[in-house]
Amino acid sequence: MLLKTNDHVLFYGDSITDCDQASGINEGLGWGYAAMAAGTLMARHPELNIRCSNKGLSGYRVFDLERRLEELVLAIKPTVVSILIGINDTWRRYDQNIISEVPAFEDCYRRILSTIRRELSAGLVICEPFLLPIPADRAAWRQDLDPRIAAVRRVAMDYGATYVPLDGIFAAAACRREMEYWAPDGVHPTAAGHGLIAQAWLAAVGA
Repeated sequence: MLLKTNDHVLFYGDSITDCDQASGINEGLGWGYAAMAAGTLMARHPELNIRCSNKGLSGYRVFDLERRLEELVLAIKPTVVSILIGINDTWRRYDQNIISEVPAFEDCYRRILSTIRRELSAGLVICEPFLLPIPADRAAWRQDLDPRIAAVRRVAMDYGATYVPLDGIFAAAACRREMEYWAPDGVHPTAAGHGLIAQAWLAAVGA
């Protein structure tokens, strides 16, 4: 298992991670996959005395994660950092014409991981961004998102991170139930969708 005694796991990302964590609900873990994964992890392994934190923030792109890395991650000194980012880098292209070129996106992601490794020597869990084609306009987003997912995979491999392949997991889930069951807008998961992420995360870290 990736995790060990007295580890501090920090979840970092956008609104999919955020889930009202700032409200203090569930001891600051929010109500989404981070809380589900953390709760199950701590219930299964109370002997490890693992702590979990959530610093996801709605609307964030990879560049925002880098901008606040010192404040939200490095200052807390977690021993494991889990990151889910990328869908807003795609979304802003289509709703605000703010383009995150994939090379710049990848370079920024690499800087984040290099800094975490240098400053904290922390373990890394990388969750890939995902998208379901609902509503219909989301299908066009694959042109931007697919190269971004490929970049995330390259980064995870190069840094030896534990990888959670969420795009494929959601695609497979959509063959079991209609897409609305998992993510009504193609991006933001339902409770079932968050449960899907939590299950995949726990399996990836061996918990």
